[in-house]
Amino acid sequence: MCNYEKYINPFTDYGFKKIFGDEENTELLESLINDILGLEGEDKIEKITFKNGELLPDSPSDRKAIFDLLCEDKKGSTFIVELQKVYQEHFQSRALYYTSFPIQEQG
Repeated sequence: MCNYEKYINPFTDYGFKKIFGDEENTELLESLINDILGLEGEDKIEKITFKNGELLPDSPSDRKAIFDLLCEDKKGSTFIVELQKVYQEHFQSRALYYTSFPIQEQG
């Protein structure tokens, strides 16, 4: 009989969403973001709610955006959490495009 431990790799899309994208474990994502960004005091994220991570464009000729995690904190700020583990030539352009969706929703 083979005896081995099962684990979820947090550096895969599935693993990242399974660990950090679960409504019951929002404190893990809160802690991760606060630590990475060095947020403290009033800037610290204390509550996250998850929103639909697939946003449709305004017109049929535009592209839709699918985020790893689309979140809102208790202050009402919307933010995107994306896991990117390999270099993509146009990642900055895609990130800029993705950020336009939450901004449009607020307008």
